[in-house]
Amino acid sequence: MALARSRRRVVRGDYWPGFVDAMAALLLVMIFLLSLFMLAQFFLSQEISGRDTLLSRLQSQISELTELLALERTGQSDLKESLSMMQSSLADTEQEKRRLEELLADQSGTTAARDAELQEARANLDEERQLSERTRSQVDLLNQQLSALRRQIASLETALEASEDRDRESQTRIADLGSRLNVALAQRVQELSRYRSDFFGRLREILSNRSDIRVVGDRFVFQSEVLFSSGADELTAAGSAEMNKLGDALLELRSQIPDDINWVLRVDGHTDARPVSGASFKSNWELSAARAISVVEHLVERGVPPNRLVAAGFGEFQPIDEGDSAEALARNRRIELKLTER
Repeated sequence: MALARSRRRVVRGDYWPGFVDAMAALLLVMIFLLSLFMLAQFFLSQEISGRDTLLSRLQSQISELTELLALERTGQSDLKESLSMMQSSLADTEQEKRRLEELLADQSGTTAARDAELQEARANLDEERQLSERTRSQVDLLNQQLSALRRQIASLETALEASEDRDRESQTRIADLGSRLNVALAQRVQELSRYRSDFFGRLREILSNRSDIRVVGDRFVFQSEVLFSSGADELTAAGSAEMNKLGDALLELRSQIPDDINWVLRVDGHTDARPVSGASFKSNWELSAARAISVVEHLVERGVPPNRLVAAGFGEFQPIDEGDSAEALARNRRIELKLTER
């Protein structure tokens, strides 16, 4: 037996350094990939933020230009109405001029008052013509400004479309990165589930399917009587032996799980609903927590790393049997083990 153990230690020492180097290299690759992903997320976020700012600025400019265009259109409409009225007045004046000229031709010997009236009409006609020319000039200027505004709006719309295209491309890349990250996380969950199944299978082998130790869902359940005396938090000799088996199984499993899977063994202490007796503990909560801590401390002494262990006490508040019979109370006094992620 000693010779066999010596041979196992020799073989294990031959391949262990290479295994550690391979796992260290795999860890460095994963850290490098995660760093690249975080940098990509950061630069994409910066780019999208800058584009959102540019998009908001462009939309604000378009809104201002649209309001200016509406004002210009309103002014142009008013000028057109004014021009139409002036043209109508000009036509009336010209008609009056013709009437007066015809009247002058018919009455060639009119008085000086008629001559003055005709001169006044001619002056009014010239004034109306000058006003019409100024109005036309203003309308032409407004048309030029309107054309310039339309060209500027078209340029802004082109820039806005280009920015939206770039934003869609960035969103597509972000979605792709998120999808790949979800796939990687799902793979990690599957790996942990596989190791949890191996762990449970190994525990079933070493514990020989005892009736007082059973599997409930994803947890291994020890009845408290297997590990502790009534009302105590110190492991019995039999309980220490069982925990030694559990510690050996954990150490064996630890060498198989990759370092990038952040696993822990959660030790949960539970009691029945009867109040504690004696002065050692004030409540069932303290008793359940103390028992979980005792199990964890024993596993640490066995060589299990402390960062892979969690102790929790639930008192009587998480029963698995709501009855009050002796059998129900015994089922509720238990230690549960669950292999999970931190």
